[in-house]
Amino acid sequence: MVTRTDKIRVLLTKPNLDDHDRGIRQVAAGLRESGVEVIYTRFKFPEEIIRTAMDEDVNMIGMSFLSGAHMYICSELSRLRKESNCEDIPMILGGIIPDDDIPELCKMGVSKVFGPGTFVRDIVEYISSVASK
Repeated sequence: MVTRTDKIRVLLTKPNLDDHDRGIRQVAAGLRESGVEVIYTRFKFPEEIIRTAMDEDVNMIGMSFLSGAHMYICSELSRLRKESNCEDIPMILGGIIPDDDIPELCKMGVSKVFGPGTFVRDIVEYISSVASK
C-alpha cells in the first residue's frame, strides 16, 4: 500500500476521443482553487488511466463523458483496477450519463455520478469528503 501525503490528488480525464472538455476544466479549476492537486489528461485509454492513477498516487479518478462510452470504459477500468490491486481508488463520473446506467456503474465501482448543472462546489465537497478518508 502506498502512503499518501495530506494533499488530495485527483486524476481528471477525458477518456478515449471524447473531446468536449469545458465542464471538466471548470471542475479542475474549482478543485485547484480549493487546494486539491489535479492531474488532467485527455484521450487516454483505460490502461493508461490506471497507469497514470498509480504513477501519480492519486486519491481519486474523475472522468467526464459526453460520447456514450461510459459503460465500456468503466467496465474496463473496473477490471483493470482489480488486476492492478488499486480498487481503493474511488472513481467519479460527470457529463451525460443516463439515469438507467447509474446502478450498473455503481456495481463497477463508480462512487458518484454528477450530471449537467451540478455546482462545482458540490463536486469539490464530495471529493474532499471521500478522498481524505
